[in-house]
Amino acid sequence: MNSKQTISTRIAQLRQTIEAHDYSYYVLDAPTVPDSEYDRLFSQLRELEQQHPELITADSPTQRVSGQPLDTFIQVQHGVPMLSLGNAFAEEQVLEFAQRAEQALGASQGQSDLFSAAPVSIEYCCEPKLDGLAVSISYEQGVLVRAATRGDGQTGEDITANVRTIRNVPLKLQGEGWPENLEVRGEVYMPKAGFELLNQRALAADQKPFANPRNAAAGSLRQLDAKISASRPLEFCCYGSSTEDLAQTHAGTLQRLREWGISISPELKVVNSIEGCLAYYADIGQRRAQLPYDIDGVVFKINALEQQHSLGFRAREPRWALAYKFAAQEEITELLDVEFQVGRTGAVTPVARLKPVHVGGVMVSNATLHNMDEVARLGVMIGDTVIVRRAGDVIPQITQVLLARRPSDARAIEAPSQCPVCGSQVERTQLVRRSKNKQVVSEGAVWRCMGRLSCQAQLQQALIHFVSRRAMDIDGLGEKIIEQLVTRKLVASPADLYRLTYEQVLELDGFADVSARNLLSAIAGSKQPRLARLIFALGIPDVGEETAKVLARALGSMQRLQQAYPQTLLWLPEIGAEVAHEITSFFADNHNQSVIAQLAELQVQAVDEGQTDVAFQACATLAGFIEQFNISGVAHTNALRLAQHFKSVAALFAADWLDLCSVERLSKNTALALQDFISQDEQREHALCLEQQLIEFGMHWNCQRTQMQAAPLAGQTWVLTGTLEQLTREQAKVRLEQLGAKVAGSVSAKTSCVVAGASAGSKLVRAQELAIPVLDEAAFIERMTQLENR
Repeated sequence: MNSKQTISTRIAQLRQTIEAHDYSYYVLDAPTVPDSEYDRLFSQLRELEQQHPELITADSPTQRVSGQPLDTFIQVQHGVPMLSLGNAFAEEQVLEFAQRAEQALGASQGQSDLFSAAPVSIEYCCEPKLDGLAVSISYEQGVLVRAATRGDGQTGEDITANVRTIRNVPLKLQGEGWPENLEVRGEVYMPKAGFELLNQRALAADQKPFANPRNAAAGSLRQLDAKISASRPLEFCCYGSSTEDLAQTHAGTLQRLREWGISISPELKVVNSIEGCLAYYADIGQRRAQLPYDIDGVVFKINALEQQHSLGFRAREPRWALAYKFAAQEEITELLDVEFQVGRTGAVTPVARLKPVHVGGVMVSNATLHNMDEVARLGVMIGDTVIVRRAGDVIPQITQVLLARRPSDARAIEAPSQCPVCGSQVERTQLVRRSKNKQVVSEGAVWRCMGRLSCQAQLQQALIHFVSRRAMDIDGLGEKIIEQLVTRKLVASPADLYRLTYEQVLELDGFADVSARNLLSAIAGSKQPRLARLIFALGIPDVGEETAKVLARALGSMQRLQQAYPQTLLWLPEIGAEVAHEITSFFADNHNQSVIAQLAELQVQAVDEGQTDVAFQACATLAGFIEQFNISGVAHTNALRLAQHFKSVAALFAADWLDLCSVERLSKNTALALQDFISQDEQREHALCLEQQLIEFGMHWNCQRTQMQAAPLAGQTWVLTGTLEQLTREQAKVRLEQLGAKVAGSVSAKTSCVVAGASAGSKLVRAQELAIPVLDEAAFIERMTQLENR
């Protein structure tokens, strides 16, 4: 690669390849290469451009962030006004919208009397109404040249530099056939997961967190320094174009834009009646909390562009589109008092008692305050006027205090020094959560009752969790019965459930001979659960159902889990440093050891998982092992150098000063820190014990494990929908997971197969739209049986 022409050709090839990978990843949601390969290509391109800056172009993937911070935003005049949408808040308003459109279109087709015109058939395009910031993006000759906010609809602000940083906005259009000048319009928003991470970073840096994803998106997009925008997890979703003659329908227009690399909503759907629109609204409303982004309603647009042109516009909104909003989620009310509840892990949580108010169609009188850190962040006091919001339409929470309305007799909220249930001491525990790369991802504190299971609230919640369907699955032990058992002091720990006698159960309210025997039979029948269920049932903090499955399939026994060092657990998939710490702390606790020992004495033991699953069993690396010890100066690169030089832990600990100095490019200060580390007997013993455990668990870098055949469905994602007659949904899920599949709750382009029972609804429709294989129950059972009998 010597000539200028050859270099220019290679740069063009790299840009084209990277753009194709971006399109697959961000638009099709179907990555074509691993991140490491993408990073390698990107690094090659950046290095060549640095060597030949005269070949850099504005549409290069490396140029998403460039230039100096702006002094102010420039005003931009929209060629075609960015109008608002009419709103509907009730079904009657939606039906009236459709009736007006049908009659107006009938009149425009030769029926002179608007009010007597026969209705015409209308097809609608439906999509979620994202809660973000409306923007316009212009392309010339396929290259992004300008982006602007909506502003007042006529004039916006030039935010080109900031929009260029959004990863799913193409700097250059894909494919061919795009017009010389193209303007697309859509919403810039922040996904829920990105919003949470952004606020975690803000808290870790002692900065004020954002109130909600919409504010975070708007604030991120209006930064004068584009580098700040680039650090924020923003995404773009196109909802239309002001450029004409792209297609004959609105949906067709969006599909063409998608082919050119523009992201559109995966929830886009065309229906042939207004009743279909209402059904779409109901479906999205049910799934709203599970969507990865906030929405405040859905938008209906008449699909045929010819019909749109016939209907035209009012002063500030089109006659052919309508936003059907969800019920209001925020209201103003008064904080009357704060009470403290005690949870399963002893966490003492403040709960706000509010003056009752309707929020999102539901009367709300209580709201979560999460913890005392949240109380401090909000600056809330008893007596304050507050804004309450239903998060995900389920859990009400206070989002803001109206300080201007604070009364003179407002009282501060203070954490109790004693448990409000049992009177035990309440202790403040500082939490510092860190990721595997040792970066702080959140900080906080929790107040805990130290009474453990002697606290009636903790005991009752622990038992409810222990017997639940996804844990030990003891049928017949509902909350009311557990409350009786705890109140009458018949049960003081989960192990005591297995000591209950017929006479004790018979004395409980609502029990007779048959029901008492059935309950005891259900308790006895739960003595041999699968290991994942038992791990989950124990109630280890931060260990949910999926984490319990990872632990069970990777370690294979309760004994190994109890013995595991936190550094060992870190090598397992999806186990972070905080979770590893919680697991080892749980098993180190004498009280928990006693409960587990009692369960074992009562023959409550998990079914042996047998040979561990290689798919869930990660091998440690020597470099990673060295890096875990947080030696000053030994980060990833130096850990790799040490691993390559010494080849083993024993050789590293046997090294003298000359050996350390002979390591390539190792600084003197780092060598001194290493010498200090390896000279300590305690560190040496800990490292050797950890290495021995990795060997015993089959996770050592030199371990010669017998590789099992991969699970038949490893790497696949299945979705269950509809009613199954021969199996329960849980039984079907267990069979899939035992064969290595992941069971998801929604259909996407990554779904491998859908199992559709009776009355399957939108998930089946979505699978058919995406051409995903669908099995009925009989075919599913046959397939499972074949795979299980291999």
